[in-house]
Amino acid sequence: MGGAYNDLPEGRRAAVKTIIEPFRIKAVEPISMTSPDQRRRLIQEAGYNPFRLKAEHVLIDLLTDSGTGAMSTRQWAGIMEGDESYAGARSFFRFQAAVRGVFGHRHVIPTHQGRASERLLCHAVVKPGDVVPGNTHFDTTRANLEASGAEPRDLLIPEGRDIDSLHPFKGNIDLDALEDCIRSVGADRVPFVLITVTNNSGGGQPVSMENLRGARAVCDRWGVPLLLDAARFAENAYFIKLREPGWENATPREIARAMFALTDGAVMSMKKDAFGNIGGVISLNSDEWAERIRTALILTEGFPTYGGLAGRDLEALAIGLEEILDEDYLRYRIASTAYVGRHLEAAGVPVLKPFGGHAVYLDGRRFCEHLPNEQLPGWSLSVALYEHTGVRACEIGNVMFGRPDGRGGWHWPPLDLVRLAIPRRVYTQSHMDYVIEGIDELYRARKKIKGLQFVHRPATLPHFTATFKPVAETA
Repeated sequence: MGGAYNDLPEGRRAAVKTIIEPFRIKAVEPISMTSPDQRRRLIQEAGYNPFRLKAEHVLIDLLTDSGTGAMSTRQWAGIMEGDESYAGARSFFRFQAAVRGVFGHRHVIPTHQGRASERLLCHAVVKPGDVVPGNTHFDTTRANLEASGAEPRDLLIPEGRDIDSLHPFKGNIDLDALEDCIRSVGADRVPFVLITVTNNSGGGQPVSMENLRGARAVCDRWGVPLLLDAARFAENAYFIKLREPGWENATPREIARAMFALTDGAVMSMKKDAFGNIGGVISLNSDEWAERIRTALILTEGFPTYGGLAGRDLEALAIGLEEILDEDYLRYRIASTAYVGRHLEAAGVPVLKPFGGHAVYLDGRRFCEHLPNEQLPGWSLSVALYEHTGVRACEIGNVMFGRPDGRGGWHWPPLDLVRLAIPRRVYTQSHMDYVIEGIDELYRARKKIKGLQFVHRPATLPHFTATFKPVAETA
């Protein structure tokens, strides 16, 4: 993708400004074109919910980067070597070695995806009345904690809630607030602290090594375990290399190992920074926790050496963990995402800064400043974006995190964002240029975007299945 590697350390900048994909394309998948009239009908039939669209009706799919990446030739070759033995398959031991080589914890427990890891962890160690502090819990994490009777508590630094702040590590947890939280509720009610890297709900922003060290020190003072939600750990590691003094000469693998060495464990959706189309993992040091989790896993996921995955999936994920830490790939990934953000910013489109690693986030409230929170500006923007361009994006704001206040009103989240999540190794510069041009056109006509309201709102994770209608419509 065009644009300079401006964020690279001296001596690592490319000789030319054009950002090229560090891979060749060996297979292609056709995508279908639709007209604006067709898209208006399709989104109406889907209850104005992009999640309910058929994928065949989406031109460029930026709904999520989870499980949507393209696997490499090495991963496809690994699939052919998958050992499908029920217990003790060699593919598990290959997977276990790859995870330990990066995470460094004693116990490696495969699961079928990240939310399965969250559910198993919560089932094993979380009790009703517990409080789980974090920088910002994502949707399924929050839902699993709440389903266990716990309170997820977001303790993001103030800069992380400022769209325009250029703080290099806006994903950091507020260490003073963390200390106060544990002190006020009591360490016996805090089963663990969970820091998400990068911070997806807060714009894909990284967490610094210094902040992780500080969180480790707080946890040590109170005897509380520190865990990572490590879905995008490699992107976080590369941001540390770029932005944190003292790490510029370290490799992404060395930085990742240093991050995990500060923790007692991690949960990970391997559908992100492991190039997996499916898969997750729980990595722990605690023998007691691992025993509880494996016991629960056998009830719902499968035997502990496959955890709901086929042997071929374990092989592909083991290889993906190696490939994600390739510095040439990470340089391309971070720079190409920033390319989209810079061009949108140059067009005057309100975007969250600095740009994240896996996505660019539009500010729904500023983009649709004519719509009040009750008319769901971010969600309305995501629907208008599909109607105008055929691009599917994901709202992370009023619909995902808004809550009724019990008095006929709403608690709205600090940010109402629309995430353009870029699948790994899937789209080219021309695809992204189309996205940029379409958003620029839509921003120029933004006053025409109509607000939406709920028709049906499930109590848990409403964004996945809720339906809506334009505000002007009558029942």
